[in-house]
Amino acid sequence: MSILRGIVRVARFRVEGLAEFDVSGNGFLNSLAPLVAFPLVGCLLELSQGSVIDALSDFLASVVALLAPLAISEILAKRWQAGPLWLGYAVATNWSQWILPMAMAAMLSAFWVMHALGIESTQPMVVGGVVGVLLYGVALHWFLARRALGLSRLRSFLLVSICDLATLALVMGPRLIALHLNGS
Repeated sequence: MSILRGIVRVARFRVEGLAEFDVSGNGFLNSLAPLVAFPLVGCLLELSQGSVIDALSDFLASVVALLAPLAISEILAKRWQAGPLWLGYAVATNWSQWILPMAMAAMLSAFWVMHALGIESTQPMVVGGVVGVLLYGVALHWFLARRALGLSRLRSFLLVSICDLATLALVMGPRLIALHLNGS
C-alpha cells in the first residue's frame, strides 16, 4: 500500500489506485487528519491576528465543506445498498482532495512559464484553466462514486450533484445571510 501511488493512480482515473488506501477506521482518520489540520492552522493564525469571528467562521466553513459530502454520501450509499463500500470511498475521496490543489498549481506554473517565455495569459485563458480544473474535480468525484461505491452512472451523477450543491448551500448560505443582514 502506498498513499502517494494511490493518489497518482486515482488522479489518472485508474481504478487500481483505490487498492492503495488503508480502508479501516484508522485509515479513515489518517486521511481526514491533514484535511482538518490545514484549516486549523489557518484558524490559529487568524486568531493570533485578533480576528476571532473571521477565524472561527472560516474554520467552521472548512469543516462543513469537508464533512458534509462525507455525511451525505454515506446516507446515499446506504440507501443505494453500497453502504459496505462507503469507507473505501471516503478514504479515497479524502486522499484525493490533494489532487485539485496540485492540478491548480500545475496550471499556475504553466501560466508562469508562458509569462517567462513572453506569452501573456489572457483573462479567458485563466478562467478556462480554472474551469478546467474544477471540471476535472467533478469528473474525479464522479469516478470515485462510480468505482469505489460501484454505483451506476446516473447514481454517481446524483451523488456528486447532491453532495456539491448541498455543501455549497451549507457553506455559502450562512455567509450570504450574514451579508444580507449586515447590508440591511
